[in-house]
Amino acid sequence: MGIGATAGAAAVGGIALGAQASTGSSSSASSSGSLVFDPDAYEKLTTTVTDTDGDEHSVTYHFWKAITYVAKPVDATYQSLVVSAPVEIDGKAVDPSDAPILLANSVGGYMPSSVADATGVGAGGMSGGGAPGGGAPSGSASPSASAPGANGNTNATGGATASNQLLALAAGYVVVEPGARGRTLKNSAGEYYGTAPAAIVDLKAAVRYVRSNRGRIPGDVDRIVSAGTSAGGALSALLGASGDSPIYDRYLKELGAADASDAIFATGAWCPITDLEHADGAYEWNWGANATQSTGKVVDQSVSKELSAQFAEYQASLKLRGLNRFGALTARNYDEYLLRQYLQPSATTYLAGLSDSERETYLAKNTFITWSAGKATFTWDDYLTHVGARKKTAPAFDAFDLSAGENNEFGAGTTENRHFTAYGAKNDTTGLSTKRVAADIPEKLHLMNPMYHLVDKVNGRRSKHWWIRLGTNDTDTSHVVSANLAAAAAGLGDDVNHLYYWDQGHGANTDPGDFITWIAKVTGFKGPKK
Repeated sequence: MGIGATAGAAAVGGIALGAQASTGSSSSASSSGSLVFDPDAYEKLTTTVTDTDGDEHSVTYHFWKAITYVAKPVDATYQSLVVSAPVEIDGKAVDPSDAPILLANSVGGYMPSSVADATGVGAGGMSGGGAPGGGAPSGSASPSASAPGANGNTNATGGATASNQLLALAAGYVVVEPGARGRTLKNSAGEYYGTAPAAIVDLKAAVRYVRSNRGRIPGDVDRIVSAGTSAGGALSALLGASGDSPIYDRYLKELGAADASDAIFATGAWCPITDLEHADGAYEWNWGANATQSTGKVVDQSVSKELSAQFAEYQASLKLRGLNRFGALTARNYDEYLLRQYLQPSATTYLAGLSDSERETYLAKNTFITWSAGKATFTWDDYLTHVGARKKTAPAFDAFDLSAGENNEFGAGTTENRHFTAYGAKNDTTGLSTKRVAADIPEKLHLMNPMYHLVDKVNGRRSKHWWIRLGTNDTDTSHVVSANLAAAAAGLGDDVNHLYYWDQGHGANTDPGDFITWIAKVTGFKGPKK
């Protein structure tokens, strides 16, 4: 969950990280009121990065400790960023001034994320921020470890960004890691100050800080590529979809954000927990017949069917068309679309990568798959049976008893949890709700949903390049959430690279090297200057 490299040897997402050692330093302090980046205020560090081929690379880089990125921070512990820029790779000097910038957030579960104590690249992480119950996410968007993939690695949530950060540095990219406020933060008066839309406003402010320091901060500020996992993936997608949208202006002004663009060039999103106001219906459409992990029983089918019907209505309203000329995407054909576009190709890639004996063993254990002419086929129902138990109850996101993490994400003032859908509010079981959503909720939903900027109010300043990944065994949200995101972006003519990892769970990132190569391709980066 946003846990990256720290001093000492470790292995994150299959990337071995060598011990970091300072070989020289300069002051890195920055006053909270100053939004001018000091190019000389760095420490010089060296780390070892093992790439996806198993080759080790020695990387010396300049590291700028936590810098507050707004002039009027609510909490500088979270509203700060760190910067890492390579200056020597495998003994050869490099110039990162024109390199792409990877903006890697460490948000999980819409919880607070801080880099205040980071001592090197990849060291940002999540914290509870005084949450009741401590630092681990307790809500339904909380990340979990993924299943081992074809490469034998097990990636915890946040491993995506950690792996990406080290590989990016070794490829000559600049890495910026921003912290952000999260839903559990409370002040002394008991008021929550990190709930929606705090996290996305903070990330936008971080982008503005970077872009306002063109020529001072290393890297090409017009080639910022975001990355995040789970709720961090949702925020990465939202950052890409909502670039320069005026609906955030008053929030950014309140923080004293830099007077610059917050548009980014490309977006990387792993298992994004997003489109929250429609996520309950999408979840039941996808997983409604699967038993839950906690009880071993199916959820209330009357609730599941009502929510599925809501999804069908919503899906029809989107008027999306599937990739590869599939046609209109509806609740009736989405299972066929997922099979054809994502699931069967994912299984095919996985099986093709096995040895003949390994493939034979796997197919013997998974007889629902037909393997013919180098392709895997199976039915939707058999696939659901293969995945097995679902993670969440019903509703999965706007819980009737206000117990979901997303209920906390839409808290306000001293109210910890609130309903954000009419259905959740109508069926409230706590007695704390008026059976209606609060008046400010519709605006907050627009502020937090990338689909608003891709469908309802199409944003011309959005990212035009999208890298989206999801594990086929991930039941933290519905598979249609990321597929809709991809279809919406592709329908606008954007470049979309979206696939699913076979037999992987939440937070998986089995192709980080491909992501780094993709960044070079879409940004036109030919390698660092020597």
